Amino acid sequence: MGTLLPSIPAKRYFTIGEVAELCGVKPHVLRYWEQEFTQLRPMKRRGNRRYYQHHEVLMIRRIRDLLYDQGFTISGARNRLQDSAPAAHDETLAQTLMSESESLLEGGVAMQGASVNATGDLLDNYAVRQELFEIRALLSLN
Repeated sequence: MGTLLPSIPAKRYFTIGEVAELCGVKPHVLRYWEQEFTQLRPMKRRGNRRYYQHHEVLMIRRIRDLLYDQGFTISGARNRLQDSAPAAHDETLAQTLMSESESLLEGGVAMQGASVNATGDLLDNYAVRQELFEIRALLSLN
């Protein structure tokens, strides 16, 4: 990416303000992108407050890169994301795994009651989590 963005903290949910800072765009731009890119579907809670997950922050950074750094139009970026969905999924998975493993291993955080002291444990937990995300996505298509 052309602009150096801050690292994504190891949190489960991010507010629209936090995502705006992490991705270098204004909140109104994020709301607009939700309309244009079907991959962006933040969870909405009381009062329609948006809560983004880690993979959505990565997707927003990818969209920002396509639009601002690579010069794509909105429709061009949308097509690029749809064409490279499997490759982008693998890249997103790798980026997420790296950032989560670094922050968890550095902090010695316990995951599911056991101390995460090996990358293998994290990979196993992450694989289960990714499978659950895929199942949820399949269920939401119906």
